[in-house]
Amino acid sequence: MMTGRNYLAVDLGAESGRTIVGTLTDGNLSLAETYRFSNDPVRLPGGLHWDVLHLWSDIKRGITASSKMFGKNIDSIGIDSWGVDFALLDKNKSLLSNPFHYRDARTDGMLAEAFKRMPRETIFNHTGVQFMQINTLYQLLAMVLQKSPLFDIAKTFVTIPDLFNYWLSGEITNEFTDATTTQCFDPRKRDWSTAVLNTFNIPLSLFGSITDPGTQIGSLLPGVSEEVGADKLPVIAPACHDTGSAVVAVPAQNQDFAWLSSGTWSIMGAEVHEPSLNEKTLEYNFTNEGGVFGTWRLCKNIMGLWLVQECHREWNQSYDELTQLAVQSTPFLAVIDPDDASFLHPGHMPEKIRSYCIRTRQTIPQTKGEIIRVALESLALKYRLTLESLESLTGTHLTPLHIIGGGTKNKLLNQFTADCTGRKVVTGPIEATAIGNMLMQAIALGHIANLNEARALVRLSFSPEIYQPCQPDGWDEAYQKLSKLQETNIS
Repeated sequence: MMTGRNYLAVDLGAESGRTIVGTLTDGNLSLAETYRFSNDPVRLPGGLHWDVLHLWSDIKRGITASSKMFGKNIDSIGIDSWGVDFALLDKNKSLLSNPFHYRDARTDGMLAEAFKRMPRETIFNHTGVQFMQINTLYQLLAMVLQKSPLFDIAKTFVTIPDLFNYWLSGEITNEFTDATTTQCFDPRKRDWSTAVLNTFNIPLSLFGSITDPGTQIGSLLPGVSEEVGADKLPVIAPACHDTGSAVVAVPAQNQDFAWLSSGTWSIMGAEVHEPSLNEKTLEYNFTNEGGVFGTWRLCKNIMGLWLVQECHREWNQSYDELTQLAVQSTPFLAVIDPDDASFLHPGHMPEKIRSYCIRTRQTIPQTKGEIIRVALESLALKYRLTLESLESLTGTHLTPLHIIGGGTKNKLLNQFTADCTGRKVVTGPIEATAIGNMLMQAIALGHIANLNEARALVRLSFSPEIYQPCQPDGWDEAYQKLSKLQETNIS
């Protein structure tokens, strides 16, 4: 018989999903993964989509597996996922179409189209969000320009986690942390930006009221409960944006730390108490994402391990083998900007990296190991650039750098990051997103008092790995190369 408090986290990533049950017993949190599944996009004649019906089936399989393992001892359930993508529902709250994938090419050129309607500075002043063509705003603008008939019948906008929360509980929500990723949200008003939505002819009526993270939004619908063999569990909106949940699980002991959520995307930031909407934040292209308990995440998206994942997919070779090949390869052959637009869309990543090096007149990596090493070194260099910008914005020396998430399993990248930034790197927990999800459930149910207590629990329950700078040679010269690439607008 399982004892303690048990929280079921459904954690949806851009590459895979999982259900994990966290058990809180005597001040310790232990994890049991109950089900894991792939998250494969589907290409149709009309574009690249998420297979949300398949994901929904896998979510229910995960709940079923958790129920079989833990019986009636699960206290609650919460979902987190990636940001920016969304679904539209009709008057009967039925799904109108399969949601598009943020890497779909329909947003190519949408930033330029947006600036014709509202200046870049004005958009930022109303939303405080980093400019990326994948943002919800530019996906919606593409629909407007294409005269999508969906707007004629749509009644409700929901982000991806809001969609699944609705299918679980029957309740429509617009969870705060995920809403702040859309570039349709005004951080000053803590509500949707009427100025932006009206300017872009996006129907304001689609957008509902905002739900705070840590809110119990309902319980499992009777039909879902019966199908998965679970009781009528409380459904809690944790921080539904995966980065929001991940940052909850940072085992920080001080206030002035930097965090890096490492996975398909890398997101680096600091925890602040007010959104930063000044000219410098705009110049550095940082974003203000909502956090929990009055906090904000001043942060920046970086392309992340997508570069390596795409090489892995093309070569069908294990990550461990590719990393070992990188270890054995010549350092600092070339530098790429991981955020170059040529790397955004799926497919042919090794050739895209070589092409970038040709275009920038650098040594061309030839072997698999050389390509992976160039990608990993360049990520570490981009981390340094982002960290220095973040410290300039906050006026604070941020240390240590906490790296959380699945990307912490790449120990070579962790060491590169310590060497390149010249500061201590603390990694873990790997399952930070699911853990943060569970901790928010525990707080919502009154089992944990606050964020400080949650982070203390993480420190007691999971052992971090420490990386100290030890091989500084070559990084400064490579950093100057990246800086010049940025200055000459190669990216």
